[in-house]
Amino acid sequence: MEPAHRPPTVIGRDAELRVLTDLTKHVAERGAAAAIVGEAGIGKSTLLAAAAHHARGQGLQILRAGGVESESLVPFAGLHQLLRPVLGAAEGLPSPQRRALMSAFGVQEGPPPEPTLIALATLSLLADVAAERPLLVAVDDVQWLDQPTHDVIAFFARRISRDPIVVLGTIRKGHTGPFITSGPLELDLLGLDDASAYNLLSAHADYLSPSDRDRILRAARGNPLALVELPVAWRHTSETGARPIPSFMPLTARLETAFAGRVSQLAPSTSAAVLVAAVDSAGEVSQVIAAASVLTGDEVSLSDLEAAAEAGLLRFDEMRIRFRHPLVRSAILQSHSVTRCQAAHAALATVLADEPYRRTWHRAQAIVGPDDEVADELETSHETALRRGSPISAIWALERSAQLTTEPARRGRRLLLAAEHAFGLGRADIVDRLLGGASDNPLSELDRARMEWLREIFRDGVPGDAARVRELCDIARQAAAADDCDLALNLLLGAALRCWWADTGPAARARVVKIAEELGNAREDPRHIAALAVAEPVLCGRVVIERLSGVVLESVTDADALRLLGMAAHAVGDQVRAADFLDRSETRLRDQGRLGLLPHVFGMQASVRLDLGDWERAAAATEEAARIAQETEQPIWGNGQLVNFARTAGLRGDVEQALALASQAEVSPVLRNLNDFLACAQLARGYAWISAGRFSDAYEALERLFDPLDPCYHQRERFAGLMFLAEAAVHADRRDDARRVLAEMEGVALITPSPLLHVHLLYARAVLAEDGEAEDLFVSALRADLTRWPWVRARIQLAYGSWMRRRRRALESREPLRNAQTVFDLMGAGAWAEQAHIELRAAGERAPTRVRPVQNVLSTQELHIARLAADGLSNREIAQRLFLSPRTVGSHLYRIFPKLNITSRAQLASCLTGEAEDVSPVE
Repeated sequence: MEPAHRPPTVIGRDAELRVLTDLTKHVAERGAAAAIVGEAGIGKSTLLAAAAHHARGQGLQILRAGGVESESLVPFAGLHQLLRPVLGAAEGLPSPQRRALMSAFGVQEGPPPEPTLIALATLSLLADVAAERPLLVAVDDVQWLDQPTHDVIAFFARRISRDPIVVLGTIRKGHTGPFITSGPLELDLLGLDDASAYNLLSAHADYLSPSDRDRILRAARGNPLALVELPVAWRHTSETGARPIPSFMPLTARLETAFAGRVSQLAPSTSAAVLVAAVDSAGEVSQVIAAASVLTGDEVSLSDLEAAAEAGLLRFDEMRIRFRHPLVRSAILQSHSVTRCQAAHAALATVLADEPYRRTWHRAQAIVGPDDEVADELETSHETALRRGSPISAIWALERSAQLTTEPARRGRRLLLAAEHAFGLGRADIVDRLLGGASDNPLSELDRARMEWLREIFRDGVPGDAARVRELCDIARQAAAADDCDLALNLLLGAALRCWWADTGPAARARVVKIAEELGNAREDPRHIAALAVAEPVLCGRVVIERLSGVVLESVTDADALRLLGMAAHAVGDQVRAADFLDRSETRLRDQGRLGLLPHVFGMQASVRLDLGDWERAAAATEEAARIAQETEQPIWGNGQLVNFARTAGLRGDVEQALALASQAEVSPVLRNLNDFLACAQLARGYAWISAGRFSDAYEALERLFDPLDPCYHQRERFAGLMFLAEAAVHADRRDDARRVLAEMEGVALITPSPLLHVHLLYARAVLAEDGEAEDLFVSALRADLTRWPWVRARIQLAYGSWMRRRRRALESREPLRNAQTVFDLMGAGAWAEQAHIELRAAGERAPTRVRPVQNVLSTQELHIARLAADGLSNREIAQRLFLSPRTVGSHLYRIFPKLNITSRAQLASCLTGEAEDVSPVE
């Protein structure tokens, strides 16, 4: 049962409190998040406490946590504090989520959990708890939370709009972080108005003379903490004759000085206990008293803490100590010398023998110069941080370990290891800083090769840098000679990706292939296959497809290996196989909560699905890729989705949007010099102009893809434009020009068996053929196995039906035209469906009932949820797959059913395939 609480006194914050209580009042209808932002002492914590008191009165249960600056490197300390009252409910979580959460708290041993899986477990746990009773999550001093906890709070704050949860966090002005960028409502607290400031001062210091009161009001500038604390310091200086606090000092410094003055009055044993509590990361009463006793060399007791509480510095119960305000903690640290603070850390380390992680952390704070023993302990402790799912804490431990290391080569190696963990987080800024430090130390050839790979990994795609490709290949060869094949493959793939993103020329591409051939013992490694594919998608297309065809899909269980195999298949245009590899990779990455790699997979999936005709899922992949790339700070994968959005819009006939997005991609600082994205932008333009019936414009846009001297040329992306170039040529009277391109691509088809190229050739040959040859080519094309290529098959059927109708074979033309229209309607290919409709009417057939495509009725996310539900997944399973809460999924389904005029999940499958009798939405 929750204890009774007295309501905090709030003066001058009625409007802000009303905003917060409105959020909790409507929590049953919608979740919400709000950030209370302001300078130190402005009243953020008091307002948060008042909102929590009101929420309790409205029947909400309250979960609290508070950031502590000295605790910011203890992984998930804040999250454990927040969830401790409800951890019993974790038994109901799916087992992967439960294991991840318990591993993060050090309760259960296991492989290092993915941070996203911990965040998803937290979301699921809070959603389950809130389903029983609406919930307020109140987090004070978010800026001092440990980074993993901060990330988790931002994660669930983004996703609670459908759950009865309100998240309120206080943040000191000038600080940023994932919570404030997750989009909460922001309340910016300013100083109190004059009347409120006067009332607050009078309530706490009615003994002041009018002149002293005026001086404090001017000094406090409406800051509530100053209005309460400065009078105490003022009285102290008056009574003791001490020098008054200078008015020119910054307000925060004046408050710290005010608190520090109070600290100076404490007895030595009390002062020691307070100092230990200030440097402690947990605030456990028994540990603080024990460490203070070590620090003083004499017995310290609870009475010493009581004296500090009476002085208004802290509060404590049987278990924990909490400072009245963060400025109290900083004032205490400010009032002691560095040596004394280090002694307090050392005392704590002495009493933490049973907690090696925290013991090592405090030992590291207790010394200044090199200490190899502590450095070794820190390197070992970084593994504990990884096991708990906190790479950022592991990075700090390794960086501090390097600072304490005497041997330069070892110091450099530890910084490189920290940089590798930073790479895993996608933090280019941290990687650069750590590599800068590592480069100042003597490194082995192998470590220098590793450093080059880490420098490269965030820079693939620098345009035209053939010299860098050759350099990376040489370093890869050195790594292989040193028997580090793993590093050699990473470097080689980095070099190959440069060849894919931007034109590095045939010599550089050939160099990648040559080094790959030298790594013959790594032929089956997915990185080896991917490097060949992205470096030379045409010349290596045959060998890559042969090797991919030898891979048994079900035998590959590693998500990243599946991603790389999907990358290789996509690069050579084997889109069906790419879809299978990438879909399987997506499933595993979702199950493992590996959010960072998902945008890579989604970006490729979107392109593949556009080519195959699954436009609904392509749009879903593009949207999710952009959202997660933003969350995980991967700008090339976030901005890269512009071209997928543009291509989708162009195919669906949204011409203005397609052209705008294509232009936006071309001027994006991240994309503008990369041939791959420029080529895709031209594809989007070509699709859009065809959809608009402006075939001459479409031809001019698409022909640039086939000109090796044009910046938009890309030897593999042009495959996806051939069919459209042929269509535009027919309508723009550019057949002869298009036939020259066709002849060139026939030559390319002799080199690579790329399925994407060959299915486009089926269409292009037929529509560009002379009348005497066209029918055989159409028939031959339709006899090909296009089971997984419904879009291409429908395009051929439309072209063939139109060809027959123009030759007065109206009756024969109807069947292919009818089949094409059905597929186009289901896909949402409005421009092409309309063409088929017009041709059918011209062929004398009354227009059949048009299928209402579900993408015109449902949002992208609703479509995704509907498909998963149609596949038989439960709400909880869908939530886990999409990183949502089950209630959010349920809310979406609640809206989906009436939109599709259905009443049960069983009807979803027929609706989504167009087999339902009536899928039109209810008006």
